[in-house]
Amino acid sequence: MHKLGSKVLVFSHNRRNPFHRCIHTAVAASYQSIYHSNQLLNGLSKSGRVNDARKLFDKMPQKDEYSWNTMISGYVNVGRLVEARELFDVFSCRSSITWSSLISGCCKFGCKAEAFDLFRSMRLEGHQPTQFTFGSVLRVCSSLGLIQTGEMIHGYVVKNGFESNVFVVTGLVDMYAKCKSILEAEFLFKGLGFDRKNHVLWTAMVTGYAQNGDGLKAVEFFRYMHMQRVECNQYTFPTILTACSSVSALCFGEQVHVCIIRSGFGCNVYVQSALVDMYAKCGDLINAKKVLENMEDDDVVSWNSLIVGFVRHGFEQEALLLFKNMHGRNMKIDDYTFPSILNCCVVGSIDPRSVHSLIIKTGFENYKLVSNALVDMYAKTKNMNCAYTVFENMLEKDVISWTSLVTGYAQNGSHEESLKIFCDMRVAGVTPDQFIVASILSACAELTLLEFGKQVHSDFIKSGLWSSRSVDNSLVAMYAKCGCLDDADTIFASMEVKDVITWTALIVGYAQNGKGRDSLRFYDAMVSSDTKPDFITFIGLLFACSHAGLVDEGRKYFQQMNKVYGIKPGPEHYACMIDLFGRSGKLDEAKELLDQMDVKPDATVWKSLLAACRVHGNLELGERAATNLFDLEPNNAMPYVMLSNMYSAAHKWEDAAKIRRLMKSKGIVKEPGCSWLEVNSRVHNFISDDRGHPREAEIYSKIDEVMVRIKEAGYLPDMNFSLHDMDKEGKEVGLAYHSEKLAVAFGLLAAPPSAPIRIFKNLRVCGDCHSAMKYISRVFTRHIILRDTNCFHHFREGECSCGDYW
Repeated sequence: MHKLGSKVLVFSHNRRNPFHRCIHTAVAASYQSIYHSNQLLNGLSKSGRVNDARKLFDKMPQKDEYSWNTMISGYVNVGRLVEARELFDVFSCRSSITWSSLISGCCKFGCKAEAFDLFRSMRLEGHQPTQFTFGSVLRVCSSLGLIQTGEMIHGYVVKNGFESNVFVVTGLVDMYAKCKSILEAEFLFKGLGFDRKNHVLWTAMVTGYAQNGDGLKAVEFFRYMHMQRVECNQYTFPTILTACSSVSALCFGEQVHVCIIRSGFGCNVYVQSALVDMYAKCGDLINAKKVLENMEDDDVVSWNSLIVGFVRHGFEQEALLLFKNMHGRNMKIDDYTFPSILNCCVVGSIDPRSVHSLIIKTGFENYKLVSNALVDMYAKTKNMNCAYTVFENMLEKDVISWTSLVTGYAQNGSHEESLKIFCDMRVAGVTPDQFIVASILSACAELTLLEFGKQVHSDFIKSGLWSSRSVDNSLVAMYAKCGCLDDADTIFASMEVKDVITWTALIVGYAQNGKGRDSLRFYDAMVSSDTKPDFITFIGLLFACSHAGLVDEGRKYFQQMNKVYGIKPGPEHYACMIDLFGRSGKLDEAKELLDQMDVKPDATVWKSLLAACRVHGNLELGERAATNLFDLEPNNAMPYVMLSNMYSAAHKWEDAAKIRRLMKSKGIVKEPGCSWLEVNSRVHNFISDDRGHPREAEIYSKIDEVMVRIKEAGYLPDMNFSLHDMDKEGKEVGLAYHSEKLAVAFGLLAAPPSAPIRIFKNLRVCGDCHSAMKYISRVFTRHIILRDTNCFHHFREGECSCGDYW
């Protein structure tokens, strides 16, 4: 209790302030009743004049519980919790109302920990919580997702006899729903009699279903609610409209719109905004625009919703027009407006620099949502330098920021850079989500980094995150492209839902690992599961046929594309077919198909034809293919080298030298053949006749031993792959020291005896090395996995998975 001073509180004597004179009279007159003082104290507190209220409180000669609670409540209402707590601590006769008032204030103004501490202390001191106390702490549990704390409070509710209190039950339903325990919320709702359920409780259930991703249940519940003639309000309608959006229930949304008009909420800005959003997300952009145009006030949320709708449905120009209209109306653009406009830049509807400039001028460059959208936009427009600059200048980065940059590098072919950024993210302490995991696994697949991919997979499992279809698809692709078909099968079998990407990943994976017939088997299973193949599926399917020599099957699938599925063949499909005919020696059919193409042949088509001509020694057709490649890819060394090798194989040394001189005059440098393998988390690189490895002596001693032993087993060097004009002995030595053979020699020395030797090559494996690997696998009883630019070769017991059809 505050000690009363000897002086009377003096207020201003301004005659224009009769309320102050009334307060002065109340305090000065010692006989004035405490009732009037409390009334004045309450009036000052509720009007927000807390300082004046405190002066009156301090000078009151007598104070009762109401006086203390009113003053504490006054501080709480304006967020001055420190002063409220000071009064609370010196008040010796605290009641449940006193406790509830301070607890409510702590909850309202974000002091969650203190709110729970007060709730516990209240119970320890024997005070019974009120319905408002329970309501406050349950709201905290809802907002923070504290399900265990919420369940404990539920126990207190039952213990204190509030389990039938509608206000408290509504708080419990809301808490369970927001904590993803919708079944418990449903149980509580059904436990109340129908006559005790108000519209707030019904709305809480509808909201719960919608927020838990069960839009259909929310729609069903709202329909039942309407049948029971329960009134809806401005909170119910936006919730059910959101549920309609999530399940694209446009017809039901239109019925809700009718209910809104009949209920008199047609002019409510929140309801109108939800209507615009529902129509836009359901693709009814005409009605979305009508609702927007009929709104009395310019609501930026509604305009943003319509802009997003236009962008999502491919109407970028209409979105830009809306954006310009927002400018013309002097509307306050927010950080949700710009991300949608930046999406228009991706399709080339507007210059990215002009939007970026506007973002800077309006001061939104430091908003995380806008910065993330900028990084994503620059990445999708293949401007990774700008994407990285925006990323580096961000004051605060979240997992979305990192994901946008990592995904951008990966999608633009800079897979190594994406892995580096991912490692930086982990060092920064940012926990990856499903999106970035899927992206980084795809990068591992492209680089065939099996061990790194396994680490990412392991970390993802340990994180406890739910897997997603995109993560599972990336895992299937990563393991398949790294030659681990058993692991790819395991992931595939564990997936409850498989889409066309899942099936395609497995079809392509088996084809790349020399199991073309298995690819066809998976395709049949895919069609049987009512999954329609797409453009990419047929590329994998035709690739499988070309690498397994399945000419008839290839023809059948090529014809099915357009006739059955309406998919027009692209250059990639023609390339596979020409490769199929070329590998089978049917160069006339390949040439005929080339001349009948509906699309202009690209470099991929000519490369397939050139490779076929290389195998079958067709110089005339090979020269035609190479000449076209010289024009399409003038800086690519591949056609020059291939044609030169063809001349060399035909012993046309002068023509071969002429091509080499042409390359040199144009400054075109052939990419040197390189093979590598990973042992004990370290990558070891080799080039032909490499003398730079620390274990050089051991490696060359081993390769000499290997050559002796496989020759004894029947291996004969294929001189056709020694393309230098030298004697037989020199050619044999040159073949023996190819990078693949040096890599396998090191693998025999360093890799555990029971482990496969995994070798990767940046070019296609030569025929002599392919033959040698078969003998090495049998003589040394090792499983050798060789991945070249074309496919995987699994060598076991003298056989290759490609069946020598590579």
